[in-house]
Amino acid sequence: MRLLYAVLHMLVAIPGGVALIGGAVVTALVQIWANKVRSLLTVLGIIIAVTSIITVVSLTQGFGDYVTNFLRGLGTNMMVCYPEWIRGPRGEFLRPAELSITDIQSVDTHADAVRRTSPVVFHNSTVEYGRRQLTGINLRGTNELFQPIRNYYVDLGRFYGPVDVENAAQVCVLGREVLRKLECDESLVGDYIHIDSQRFQVIGLLEAKGSFMGENQDQVICVPWTTALKMYPEQRDYLAFFVEAAAEDKIPRAEGQLVRILRQRHGLKPGQANDFGLFKQDQILQEFHKIRTIATSVLAGIVSISLLVGGIGIMNVMLVSVAERTREIGLRKSVGARRRDILMQFLTESVVLSTVGGAIGIVLGYGLAALASMHPSMTEVKVPGWSVALALGFSAGVGIFFGLMPALKAAIIHPIDALRHE
Repeated sequence: MRLLYAVLHMLVAIPGGVALIGGAVVTALVQIWANKVRSLLTVLGIIIAVTSIITVVSLTQGFGDYVTNFLRGLGTNMMVCYPEWIRGPRGEFLRPAELSITDIQSVDTHADAVRRTSPVVFHNSTVEYGRRQLTGINLRGTNELFQPIRNYYVDLGRFYGPVDVENAAQVCVLGREVLRKLECDESLVGDYIHIDSQRFQVIGLLEAKGSFMGENQDQVICVPWTTALKMYPEQRDYLAFFVEAAAEDKIPRAEGQLVRILRQRHGLKPGQANDFGLFKQDQILQEFHKIRTIATSVLAGIVSISLLVGGIGIMNVMLVSVAERTREIGLRKSVGARRRDILMQFLTESVVLSTVGGAIGIVLGYGLAALASMHPSMTEVKVPGWSVALALGFSAGVGIFFGLMPALKAAIIHPIDALRHE
């Protein structure tokens, strides 16, 4: 690298260096055009490498943006608190964990970093409508604040309100996958279904969220949590609850307040383990960002190895070119060309060759990314600007690195020996 830097610094610093570089570029383009087929075959490795880098990085980033947007759509400042039994040193259960509605109300009242809370009753239920029967449907018993906490709104009908929750109304809101499996259309809103043999009126349909990590987010039914406790009273003292922090940067503070309040209410002494668990939505996002960065770097690094293959091809062709143009080198030296002029000529030809290949690869990469975006199951694929700059910079660097040896070989040829060359 020091040698490359010294050569470039010398070429630019000499008098008329810019004009010398411009003339060398023109000469290089003339040589490339004079040998179009050979030049294309020479840079084929560079073209494939750059196209692969652009495509792989774009697809990885596109998938990453899709997952990130999906997770943000679930609410990044949301936490789930759930009862967790305390275990002994040998893994045995010491005592059952309990979370009651008074615990939830205490957090809602005394934690100023918490914006909203919602009790939640989890249950796998059986749903019936007409002759259709579905099993294993995710039932969620929540309050009316479920929508803003989870960023999960109805797009038809309405969500249940405080009055429905207070009166333990037999109303429900369906996810789109449940509607599809019941083989019904949107006219089901206002009609009645049976959930675990109890009659419920469908008052709304949730917006589609799609699947994530193999779990369909639309296979869900929401009912008032008071209604759910009437159906499953055994869960009364084992509630979980959603917590929404006032802002993303207040999640640590909200977590600390929640832990302190619950430990005090449960009479836990210092050193005792919590009898509740806490899951933060942004944990998934943070971990995914790490995985995404590592995956992008590894895949781009693996694909970049093909640049070495293209660089070796350029070096071989440039060595052949030096041998073919030995008499030309002798003639130029005999009329006053200096070593640095010859060095600049061949080095510039190598750089221009690899840069042209890189530019073609970038165009093809953009084309493949646009083609991938057209697939109906594919998210929009955007080519990051840094990947284009990186690919073009690497291709130019390959031209300098692998073109230096042929250029030095041409520069040190003695003019008399060059003129005698057959």
